[in-house]
Amino acid sequence: MKHILYLISLCSVLCFSNIVMASDAKENEGEGEKFNVIELIMHHIKDAHQWHILDYKKDNGEEVVVSIPLPVIVVYKGQFDVFMSSEFEHGHKIVEKGDNKYALYDEKIYMADTDGQLRFEEKEGENVVLNEMPLDFSITKNVFAMIIVSLFIVLIFVSVAKAYKKNPGRPRGLQSVMEPLILFVKDEIVYPNLGKKTDKFLPYLLTVFFFIFFNNLFGIIPFFPGGANVTGNIAVTMTLALFTFFAINLNGNKHYWKHTLWMPGVPVFVKPILAVVEIMGMIVKPVALTIRLFANITAGHIIILSLVSLIFIFESFTMSPVSVLFVLFMNCLELLVAFLQAYIFTMLSSLFISMAVEEHH
Repeated sequence: MKHILYLISLCSVLCFSNIVMASDAKENEGEGEKFNVIELIMHHIKDAHQWHILDYKKDNGEEVVVSIPLPVIVVYKGQFDVFMSSEFEHGHKIVEKGDNKYALYDEKIYMADTDGQLRFEEKEGENVVLNEMPLDFSITKNVFAMIIVSLFIVLIFVSVAKAYKKNPGRPRGLQSVMEPLILFVKDEIVYPNLGKKTDKFLPYLLTVFFFIFFNNLFGIIPFFPGGANVTGNIAVTMTLALFTFFAINLNGNKHYWKHTLWMPGVPVFVKPILAVVEIMGMIVKPVALTIRLFANITAGHIIILSLVSLIFIFESFTMSPVSVLFVLFMNCLELLVAFLQAYIFTMLSSLFISMAVEEHH
């Protein structure tokens, strides 16, 4: 338990240090410029085309940005281009590939005009880019984080599987850590809902649980290879929810579809109305899964960043001990949330699937 507390404390201090350095760098860009909390929070929770590590200034005042460049893969008017995000020089340079000119603005790639400029229009106090956007298939920070976590999961389970072949008796080491989690998902989440059909859907539900769980854990770590807001990205949570949606409806039996499209036991004139309601319910289920996971994980990141930002809002380092203690508490809470959100998503998925495949009594 002590080691876990030490690790959380270290992560909190590193998180605090990284934010302080990033904030100081932004404040030094223009003296007298007011600290922008929203800009800081959005910078840390949104996706990016490079993996930002830290900012610092040399003795001569030159600002240095340390980041890991990621591959940019774009298609525009039939032209396929691949290059590293470092060519943008953090958005300060236009990248020319053949007839195409690419510009990076607010972590989005646009097609620059012939003179290498972007056109803006002010709407509701914000600058909106009018230039076209190419099809972007880039390996962004979130995508790269998912690849890392997926490889990590594969290594863990391959290692555990090999260990069981060599030692099928009492689990040891990594086996003793993973076995309770696997049995918990099987015996406490999947089997109570799916019963005899547990084995059919268990591989998918185990994959979903550990994918969400490990991505949540990596998201708490404030330094590489952690810190990516993967499950706080609505595109990721929507994709996971769509997998559950297809698992529900592709495996639904005739009784499920009969109760959905032509409810038995009710007057005929009511059946079309109920069919519309049931179809809406089919859509609401994945939407609820999407928003619940996205909102809870994003909220956790925002709260931690907001607590650290209190120091700069009040412009006093006397707030530091208070902020660090609150951040430490929130990191402990985030460990619980990381498990809880994986549990809720898997439990609801197994429940929705069971409603579609249960036998008629």
